[in-house]
Amino acid sequence: MITIDIPEFKKIEANHLVLDFNGTLAVDGKLIEGTRPLLKSLGHELIIHVLTADTFGTSKNELIDINCKHVILRPSQQDKQKEHYVISLGKEHVIAIGNGVNDRLMLTQAALGIVIIQQEGAFGKLICEADMVCLTILDALTLLLNPLRIIATLRN
Repeated sequence: MITIDIPEFKKIEANHLVLDFNGTLAVDGKLIEGTRPLLKSLGHELIIHVLTADTFGTSKNELIDINCKHVILRPSQQDKQKEHYVISLGKEHVIAIGNGVNDRLMLTQAALGIVIIQQEGAFGKLICEADMVCLTILDALTLLLNPLRIIATLRN
């Protein structure tokens, strides 16, 4: 569990990290260099869930040595599937990271929603709805390993 007590915002007691795959953990179906060790470190603190449409058919192989729950979504209403998944985990205990339109509901339901921009870009409206914005997945995962940085950004 990761506990983040953010003055005048909220206290987060997270047990789960829910991540989009393509555009978030991967570009063109390949895991972004440097994410593997960060995910392995976070796996000691959080249960990691990777939700994906698996557009490139590579996610299973790319995540083979990462201790995570790997979920391939049905083709339609992926935003709703991600939202329901977060709710089923107990949304108040979830940190979610994504970048696309289909990540919006997941990020807004989670106790902490982080949008990343990187090479694929990010859905513009999502930037206004997320709790935090990071340039890369490496930045976002590093924040979770150093929660005082999150407090510095979100405290009032």
